[in-house]
Amino acid sequence: MTTVAIIGDGPAGLSAALFLAKNGHEAIVYGQDKTAMHAAQLHNYLGLDDMSGTDFQAAARTQVTGFGADLRDEQVESITRQDGRFTVHAGDATQDADYVILAGAKATRGLAEELGVDIADGRARVDTENRTNVDRVYAVGRLARPSRSQAIISAGAGAVAALDILSREAGKDVHDWDTPPKDGE
Repeated sequence: MTTVAIIGDGPAGLSAALFLAKNGHEAIVYGQDKTAMHAAQLHNYLGLDDMSGTDFQAAARTQVTGFGADLRDEQVESITRQDGRFTVHAGDATQDADYVILAGAKATRGLAEELGVDIADGRARVDTENRTNVDRVYAVGRLARPSRSQAIISAGAGAVAALDILSREAGKDVHDWDTPPKDGE
């Protein structure tokens, strides 16, 4: 099982955690539920007619933990890297991880810089899979798109990063596609 440390618990981080946990990987999300979503009202999130950001966060957190993700109400102080693995330092605890997803803006920028992530014009440079220049480190949400941030785009970026990790671990392209049960099942 792969362990992924996700720093940030907004739509991007929770979306990544959902895909990873649902597919049997250990998804550890660090955040204090202080995301900008609590100041949002969702009228343009596909599939939702109207929902407060606070209600969205509550529903997303419940969904993610239902699939087995570990939500930790902790602030990450640093991340160290050795031999292709990461150690997340939060309070008195440490957590080893195979991958890191930086899913926030202010709190994750310093961590990104510490890890050597290329940041230019106020944003982390990422490729189409949200990979940074540091192997096994992804940047999603407002860290990668600070001036064009939007909840549904952030959630999609988290899913893209998670699918890339799932594909890397499987050694082939992975699709997370669920089908409804057939009649009689």
